[in-house]
Formats: sequence, C-alpha cells, structure tokens
Amino acid sequence: MTTRAALLIEYHGGGFVGWQSQDQGLAVQDVLEAAAARLTGGAPVATAVAGRTDAGVHAEGQVALLVLPRPFPLDRLAEALNFHLRPHAVAVRRAAAAAEGWHPRFSATGRAYRYRILNRRPRPALLAGQVWHVAHPLDAGAMAAAAASLLGRHDFSAFRAAACQAKSALRTLDRLEVVRAGDLIEIVAEARSFLHHQVRNMVGTLRLVGDGHWPVAQVAEVLAGRDRRRAGPTAPPEGLCLTEVRYAADPFAVAGEDGATKV
Repeated sequence: MTTRAALLIEYHGGGFVGWQSQDQGLAVQDVLEAAAARLTGGAPVATAVAGRTDAGVHAEGQVALLVLPRPFPLDRLAEALNFHLRPHAVAVRRAAAAAEGWHPRFSATGRAYRYRILNRRPRPALLAGQVWHVAHPLDAGAMAAAAASLLGRHDFSAFRAAACQAKSALRTLDRLEVVRAGDLIEIVAEARSFLHHQVRNMVGTLRLVGDGHWPVAQVAEVLAGRDRRRAGPTAPPEGLCLTEVRYAADPFAVAGEDGATKV
C-alpha cells in the first residue's frame, strides 16, 4: 500500500539550479526526494510538481505530489520531511492526501506569481536575494497602465523565452497589477498557466515604461508584434516568487499550517 501525498512547499531559490534535477548543481527536487528516501529506507522516491521554477526563483506556494511505497501517517509527514530537509532553505508547509488521478501540474486551474522590485538608491540588506534592486526612480503608475494592456487572452510570443517548449503562445492573463508600497514595487500576475520566462519578460518590459524609456502605449504594440526581440529584457530571477497554485478541489483546504490534515 502506497501513500499519495500532496505537499505545499516553500523555498528560497538562491543556491539552487531551480526545481528540476539537472546534471550539474543542486535542485530543490534533489533535496526533497533525498529527504523522502530517508523515510523509505533508502528506496528512491519520485515527485511531480506544479511549476518547474528556474534557478534563483523562490516559492511560498509550490505544490508537489509525493508517492511513498509504503504507508506513512500524513499528520507526521511534513514534520518528518522537514527534519531531513535541514539545513536547506526548503520547508514543507502542509501535507494532505492526494486523490487518485490528481496531479499537481495538470489538475491546476490557476497560478499566481509575485515579483518585487526594491526601488531606492541604497542596496538591499534584509531583502538581498529576494528583490530586483533598481536604484533610479520608477513610475509605478505608468507601469500599471502599461500592464493593463496585457490582460486577457493574447499571443504572448513577445514575452516567451527562446527555449520555451509550449506548443502555443496563447495564454489568458487574468491579473497583472503593479502596486507601490514605499520603496517596494510589487507586480502580481495570475493565469491558468504561463510561458517560460513570461512573467520575468513582462516585468523587464514594464521597467522600461517605469524609467521613462518607453511610453505606456509601446507595451501593447510589442504584444501585437509577437516578436521577442522588440520586448524588454528578462528581469532577474531573485525578484520572482511562486505564491499560489489553485485547484478546483484543493487538497489543502482542510490542512493546517503545522502540516497535519484536519478532519
């Protein structure tokens, strides 16, 4: 009898090559599967994930499927995994039963990302590695106006990475908000799914509007042109965080922050 568990995970992307295991470097997947193997007597454990974040990208709401080859109490699983995940900057926030047929990626109905820009002259100390530091002033209002032109269903070819493997660049962007709070500018993006580097490419483009290099209307023109070369640069990974993955039947709806599933 196996244990199928949905895991809600947070991690600091600095020092990792991303979520997915690679030939070189340490991935979040590597440390999670190594921790899980400690619960199975060393037997390999495979995971599936909602979103394969890139190197340096953080998560506070990543979702993974873990299948253990033997029974394990779900109310102890998060604590057991977290014990073996030390000292890595990865923590399982919750563990819940995963129904047969449920998949963290293909069952997802929506994803949300947050990108943070620290907009001040002094470099970050407390937020180092978690923000894009832009020293010269940015007009968040102009960025918000330009962001509005990206909402809805479009061909986002101008904002996809060259290495993107998606068959189609058509995506529906449900939310793209730009809000300033003091020195922090937060950009929140929500959609069912995103193209590779889409959020970071949109942020890099909006920054050109914020610093006055582009007029607001140019973002809509670039979107219509469907040419990546006409859009702005890719924003650095450290400002990006996967904040939430949504499901029609949320496996964590009755799970507590201590990792135990409430009944």
